[in-house]
Formats: sequence, C-alpha cells, structure tokens
Amino acid sequence: MNESSAGRSGFPPAYLDRVGSSFTDFLSSAAPDLLPGRRPVPQLPVGEIAPHGTTIVAATYDGGVLMGGDRRATMGNLISSRDIEKVYPADSYSVIGIAGAAGIAIEMVKLYQVELEHYEKIEGLTMSLDGKANRLAQMIRGNLGAALQGLAVVPLFAGFDLDAAPGAAPGRIFSYDVTGGNYEERGYAAVGSGSLFAKNSLKKTWRYGLPADEATRTVVEALYDAADDDSATGGPDPVRRLYPIVYRVDAEGAVRLTDAEVAAVADRIVTERAAADRQNMDREA
Repeated sequence: MNESSAGRSGFPPAYLDRVGSSFTDFLSSAAPDLLPGRRPVPQLPVGEIAPHGTTIVAATYDGGVLMGGDRRATMGNLISSRDIEKVYPADSYSVIGIAGAAGIAIEMVKLYQVELEHYEKIEGLTMSLDGKANRLAQMIRGNLGAALQGLAVVPLFAGFDLDAAPGAAPGRIFSYDVTGGNYEERGYAAVGSGSLFAKNSLKKTWRYGLPADEATRTVVEALYDAADDDSATGGPDPVRRLYPIVYRVDAEGAVRLTDAEVAAVADRIVTERAAADRQNMDREA
C-alpha cells in the first residue's frame, strides 16, 4: 500500500472520512466485496444445493415478546443439519430469526449485529425499534439478486420498544419479504416452510396479555405443530437432547431460555399429546 492510496496515516481514504452511523454504508465504500449482496450472483438457480433454515415463530406477551426457532436445516430433500441455531440477539433489546439460505442469513445477522453496535457507539444512543426494523429491511433488499436465484433470506425481527407509549404493548414483531418489504405484525407471526402450520397453531393458542410462561408454551407448541406437518421443520428430539431455541425480550433485555426450560415445556406437550391420543384410541376400541 503506497502513501498516495493509503494517506500519510497509513489508512485508506475511506477510513479517514467522517464516519457515519451506518456500518453497512462504511463497508460499501471501504470493502464493498464483503457485503453479501455485492458478491457475484449465480446465473442458475442454486437454492436446492444450499442449506436452508426453516421455521421461526414469535409471539408477544404481557411485558415483552418471545421468539423461537426449530433446529433443522435442509438441503433439497436431505437434512443438512439437526442442531443449527436460527434465533440470535440483534442487540440488548431485540432478536432476529432466520429462514432461507442459511449461510447468507447467518452472515447477514452478524453484519446486522455490528450495524447496531456501530450506530450505538457513533451516536451515543440506542437506535429506535422502528429504525432497527428499517435497517434490516435495507440489508434484505441488498440481497435481492441472490434471492432471485434461490438464495433468499427472509428473517423475522422482534424487540422490546423502549419508547412505547403508556398503555401500548412494548413487544413488537416485524416480518419481511425478499424485496425488503417491512410489515409489523399483531400479536404473533411465523416465517419459513412450516409457517402455515405454526400460524394455525398460534391462532388457536395465543391471546392478548398472555403471561410469559403460557406464551413460551404457545411458541414451543407452534413449532411442534409445524414439525408434525412440515418435513423441513425439526421437532423436539429427546434422544439427542435437541429442543427449539427460544429467546425472551422484556424490560430486562434479551435472554435465551435454557435448554432445561425449553425441554420441560416440550416434554410436557409431548406427554399431553400422547395421553390424548391414547384416550382417543381407547374410545375407538
């Protein structure tokens, strides 16, 4: 690196310009090839040969919001991973769940985490929840070329609104489409291949003002119902001790529920379903 290109300080010119609050904008000028949407787009659909994450669900409750995801990733008709993690903390008061091309989605999540942290350091305050949702929409829009070739990323975003008006529900959920369209959901939402079945479950079990424990069961049960009808969604696996990843976001921040907590809920659901099936079989006999 010579002096004319790097400047007297040894840094490229992009590093010496006034730093904005968007890390993505900085990266687009300093190293655009590192952005997921700036890489060469395959000329043929390649979705079948890339691992895909599947079902993510979210539901509000009295005091915040919960998000959960199953542990399965698929590649065509094959299971590519049984223990992938699809729900991540975006920052202290928000979470993001990924559905779609797993590799690109995980990379997008990491970039998004840096984006929010960079904003907080530069501006000295936390971005509003609406601002976070809009920043994520811009990143999804940048992946449109790859999405058209089968490498779509369709996340679910949720968080605790620190600026919520008195009396308003602080837990909020946002869904997206592949073009970056941003839609706020009411009460609950689901994305991924099992989302239709998960939403049908949530429709029956969710209600406004649920306490945290009941809302946790609602989320885990929705994933269980999705796995029951969708082959790409993984259900509870007591043999391998694999259970859904569930995050709770409230005034105290984003916290991942322990495996033991989620296992207790999932095992109770399985036990109750098994007992109900036995009763039905006894009646038929």
